[in-house]
Amino acid sequence: MCRSIKTLRPPVLPGEATEDDIRAAALQYVRKVSGFRAPAAHNREAFDRAVDTVTQATAELLGSLEVRGSRSGPQGS
Repeated sequence: MCRSIKTLRPPVLPGEATEDDIRAAALQYVRKVSGFRAPAAHNREAFDRAVDTVTQATAELLGSLEVRGSRSGPQGS
């Protein structure tokens, strides 16, 4: 898929992903799917809304994952 999107969960990322990490991944995803690096003005609102939605979904996913062998997350808290 998009090679510039990195894995954001431990142990690949040594620690928790920051909001900036999550938003950058969401932006890369929306760019890849839409085919636009920067959308035209008439598509800007839809593009930005998609980035916000993917950012939120990604944060929820990362917050819900249980990584075996990791002390972070719901199991290790």
